[in-house]
Amino acid sequence: MAGASTTMAVVDSILKEVYEDKIRDQLQSETIALKRIEQSSEGVTSEVGGKYVTFPIRTRRNHGIGARLENEVLPVAKSQKYASARVNLAYLYGAASITGQTMELAQSNFQAFASALDQELNGLKQTLVKDMNRQVYGTSSGILASITADGANTVTVSSTQYLEVGMQIDVYDVTLTTAKFSNREITAINTTTGVVTYDGADGTAVATDVIVRTGSRSRETIGLSQIVSNTGTLYNINPSTEPVWASVVNSNGGTNRALSEGLMIKLVDDIRTNGGSTSVIFTSLGVRRAYFNLLVQQRRYTDTKEFEGGFKGLAFSTDAGEIPLISDFDCQPSRAYFLNEKQIKLYRESDWSFMNRDGSNWQRVIDANGAYDAYQTMMYKYCQMGTHQRNSHGLLADILEA
Repeated sequence: MAGASTTMAVVDSILKEVYEDKIRDQLQSETIALKRIEQSSEGVTSEVGGKYVTFPIRTRRNHGIGARLENEVLPVAKSQKYASARVNLAYLYGAASITGQTMELAQSNFQAFASALDQELNGLKQTLVKDMNRQVYGTSSGILASITADGANTVTVSSTQYLEVGMQIDVYDVTLTTAKFSNREITAINTTTGVVTYDGADGTAVATDVIVRTGSRSRETIGLSQIVSNTGTLYNINPSTEPVWASVVNSNGGTNRALSEGLMIKLVDDIRTNGGSTSVIFTSLGVRRAYFNLLVQQRRYTDTKEFEGGFKGLAFSTDAGEIPLISDFDCQPSRAYFLNEKQIKLYRESDWSFMNRDGSNWQRVIDANGAYDAYQTMMYKYCQMGTHQRNSHGLLADILEA
């Protein structure tokens, strides 16, 4: 009994002191979008029912101004108008498990134990990295793919970009209100045909149904697809009643068109008209290739440049200076997000941490079938994407990829 207690204490210490910072560091250094987005705990509050982030947003100027002739009535005093943005934090988790036999190696064969722990936690780290960066570009709905056809233990999807073998998925109707089937594991993906095979009982889906990660429906962080938009309520503020609360969007009705510097300069100028300043452009690999080809056609300098923060990408030149154009695998195809980084933050109460509220980082694995000689550790992060000035960001959509 004393040996087991000692083993658990050693493992707890290693997990907290060695791996927590390691996972945090990898989350910040191996992602594209997340690395450039500032993280802050400002405005995060705890109330009955959950954790929130609140911040004021100026929606209208003080127009109590004007020119007068001598001895005329002076302007009537007015005030600026503010709206209060308030949104729940998203609660994100990641779990890893090792057997009791592996735990015992911490005393008898520490090198073997360290190797096994490395394998499990590095796998967790990579999954957290991938999923967090994906959420930056998505919406809080958590939709991973749209279904175009149903088959026997298969569905055909419009894109397999965010799907991986081994992923646990649920299928819902397009409104995310009706579950079609749930908790299926993806066993195969044909990236050419878009056919996704899953285990368990065959489910029934129809075209326009959607796939989400099991249990994550409408629980993920708000992403750029929601923030960089000219429609839709965001943080309880509706652009139909507050027109200033709308991003600049240049689209082509769903029909892809050739990329041009004219389109890009127009978007930067429209953002500038709103009082914003584009500091980075995030785009897909295909759009990056299209921009590279555009420069080559014009016999322009096309070497990758290193920008502030160690980022490398192609430069988009404007009269205000060069803006880095950076490709990211997780960005949706045919899109380019023009962001004002000073006006966007990832609010979080704290960084990724191991859950040990009951005194231990490891818990015995117990399910409906009973207890196991295995232990599970859980990481968590409470966070949310926020912007103070929605109209300082822009989206160039419907771009023909190369």
